[in-house]
Amino acid sequence: MRWEDYRTSDNVEDRRGQGGPGGGFPIPMGRGGGLGIGGLIIAGILFFVFGIDPRIVVGIDEVLNNPQFQQRGPGQPTGQPTGKQGAPTDDLGRFVSATLAQTEDVWRQVFSAAGRRYEEPRLVIFSGITRSACGTAQSAMGPFYCPIDKRVYLDTSFFRDLRDRFRAPGDFAAAYVIAHEIGHHVQNLTGILPQVQQRRQAVSPAESNALSVRTELQADCLAGVWAHHADSKLKTLEPGDIEKALAAASAIGDDRMQRQTQGMVVPESFTHGSSKQRMAWFMRGVKAGSMQQCDTFSERNL
Repeated sequence: MRWEDYRTSDNVEDRRGQGGPGGGFPIPMGRGGGLGIGGLIIAGILFFVFGIDPRIVVGIDEVLNNPQFQQRGPGQPTGQPTGKQGAPTDDLGRFVSATLAQTEDVWRQVFSAAGRRYEEPRLVIFSGITRSACGTAQSAMGPFYCPIDKRVYLDTSFFRDLRDRFRAPGDFAAAYVIAHEIGHHVQNLTGILPQVQQRRQAVSPAESNALSVRTELQADCLAGVWAHHADSKLKTLEPGDIEKALAAASAIGDDRMQRQTQGMVVPESFTHGSSKQRMAWFMRGVKAGSMQQCDTFSERNL
């Protein structure tokens, strides 16, 4: 993935070093470097954000079901700690900032073409633990998007696990993680997340899980839309990058994660979709480059 010579975003807040243990570690971020997807979490506390078992990573489910979100609704932040504003200067921070900048450039263009204004989110990088408008963020939770303050929260140690634990190396695999979370921001701006939450409160647990799968697969597709435009506009992709993202998507499908963690697959409990589905919807976005092709809610067969 080409990122070193492109602009970085100032919409980054660096809180590394303010929390407890975890976070900071050196990772080579050049074209030969590897990154990763992972992080452990206490079973049963949180759902997923990026297609991993609840013991491994937090997700949009926890955010949307948080009483703070239900009471205040999106866009109403609470008091939070502050970190250093602007693009970091270390390699890992610069990579995150450059990837965020590319999502800004792409989605600003896509929204503008549709006659709308793209509201840029902020991305908080932290180590160990920090506070969000959706509750406490811990390194064990993995990346997540908070609709209340419209921020993505990312403990940088997550990338190490992506590389080592899930065998999904490469900076584009890490960029895919960020793009997926930005996909949730796009869903929030377009009103999809509030609608999904309202509907899930009125249906059975099985139907609620099915809605979660459609929400997450759409975020995967939107990550693919970003990849399509980033390459056509900025020539971001290098040979093998798409395969790296697909490897990450495959590694974190519900079926594969359930098989690894509990020895059996229970499709009724899926909240993010199978490995095959996640790869397919990402590639759909890559090939089409259109948000209209990411309508998972109208699709009969995912």
